[in-house]
This record gives sequence, C-alpha cells and structure tokens, in this order.
Amino acid sequence: METELLYLRDAHLRTFEASVTDVDADGGRVALDRTAFYPTGGGQPHDTGTLETPSGHRTVTSVRKEGTVVWHALEGGDLPAVGDPVTGQLDWQRRHDLMRTHTALHVLCGVIWNEWGVPVTGGNMEPLSARMDFEFDPLPEGFKERVEDLVNIELAADRPIEVTFLPRSVAVQDEDLIRTKVNLIPESVPEIRVVDIVGLDKQADGGTHVAHTGEVGRIRITKTESKGKGNKRIRLEVVDAP
Repeated sequence: METELLYLRDAHLRTFEASVTDVDADGGRVALDRTAFYPTGGGQPHDTGTLETPSGHRTVTSVRKEGTVVWHALEGGDLPAVGDPVTGQLDWQRRHDLMRTHTALHVLCGVIWNEWGVPVTGGNMEPLSARMDFEFDPLPEGFKERVEDLVNIELAADRPIEVTFLPRSVAVQDEDLIRTKVNLIPESVPEIRVVDIVGLDKQADGGTHVAHTGEVGRIRITKTESKGKGNKRIRLEVVDAP
C-alpha cells in the first residue's frame, strides 16, 4: 500500500497518526499508510524520532522509501502488527536543523546562478553542515568571502518560501526548473513539487524546508575544493544568526 508523504505539504508537522500496513520482522521495520518522517533521498538524510505503538514507544532509527512505500526501522521490543494504530513523533531538533541546512543550499544555488550563471552538479547534507558541487573552472578570485556575504544577505532578507505542485507538462516548460534539470524526473511522475525561494531560486525538490530564509540563521563557508576540471566543491556550516 502506498505511503502518504505528509512532509511534502507540511514540513513543520511534528506528530501524526497512522496505521501499520506491512511488517518486515527480519528487518525490524514497519510500513505505514502515512508518515511525516522523511526517508533518505535527494542528498537529505532520514528523520529520526519515535512511534507510539500498542506495545509502547519505539525509537525510529532509519527511514527508507522503496517504491511507493516508506519503511521505518524500529529499535528494540516487539513490532506492531498490520492494522495497529501508531503515533509518530519527530526528533524536531534534527528535522529543523536539516530544514535550515537544505534551505541554505537552495539559497547558495540561487546566489551562484544569479551572480555567476553556474549550475549545481550535486550535493549532500547533514544537520547544520553540507557540501555542494558547481560547474566552476576555476573559482573566481575572492569567491569564498564574496559568496558567503551574498548568501547571508539573502538569508537576512527573510524571503518567503513557497511550495507548489505543478503538472509535469507545465514544469518542464518553466525556464527556472529547466535550469535545475526538471526534465530528468521520470515521466512516470505526473506532478512536480516545486520549492520557490521567492525572487531568488526555484527548484523541483522533494525535501523539507523552512518557511522563510530568516529561519536559517547564517552560513559560513568552511572550505572550497577542486573535484576535477569544471567541478568545484563548496563546504558550509549553518550557524545561528547573531
């Protein structure tokens, strides 16, 4: 049974009610009919937290999406049975740190595209730290200090972040989304989720984000690296605003 992904429409949802739809006893995990837990994917790590089951609290240690089903690995104790009701509770600190980090990366993408016209080639994140690769060759003089200043200006501007859903046929015609390679999303996906940092950056994206850029805080560029010709890596950390 397909799992409803609650985080796609409300990334600030911290608790939710669900029912168990499948049990993998050997893997110590359960599938739910709906979930607010984000599964590992798109460079963003999974959420953690707890499930309140008929037999007690269980810690959620890993979340994976297989096809249209989201599996939640549980630590210790008996697994709930198919049909059992459960209450999910996110580790909100971890989730919010990841939301801040993910939004900071989108701001970085928007700043670099608007200032230098250079697209992103990949990235990965942990709570409050991340790296992102861009098609620079070489990095401009004074880049590290300049890009850090520009990103922090955009974060302080407190731009609103809007999430919408577009038919795939419409999304693939949007110039901003073409830039971020929306055409690579499989044709079997009929609806594209779009995260728009209004006036700065628009991307097809399935991850979780804050509501305004001011919620991120500030960033520090900790390192820049060359990952081969035409590919430069930027490492950053997210810190609280002063």
